[in-house]
Amino acid sequence: MTLPPYADLLGATLDHDADGAPVLLMPFGDHVVGRPGFLHGGAIAGLLELAALAALHHALGKESVGIKPVTVTTDFQRGGRAVPTRAAATVTRLGTRVANVEAIAWQDDRTRPIATARLNCLLERG
Repeated sequence: MTLPPYADLLGATLDHDADGAPVLLMPFGDHVVGRPGFLHGGAIAGLLELAALAALHHALGKESVGIKPVTVTTDFQRGGRAVPTRAAATVTRLGTRVANVEAIAWQDDRTRPIATARLNCLLERG
């Protein structure tokens, strides 16, 4: 999967975990600062959306499908500090026309997310 141009603005790169699932990494820097020393909420939400799309592409495999996010709900749980942030997602439903995805963003400990998101996406199969 090729990440969209927004990933470049965030400095996000795509990696994979031990099971081969996509994980995004966003370094901290001036380009993602909100209040001094903390991540901007929009950068966190954008990273979560990118992680969800990467997980959905991974689940679809080589199938050519257009993906359009319909709803994105982000829950911020704690401030993102001045350290690298990772995000990963799980496809909870993959139907013919609709997919549901849950994403988490964390910094030092995956069990302590800084934010979570739920996406509902319309699938346009060719």
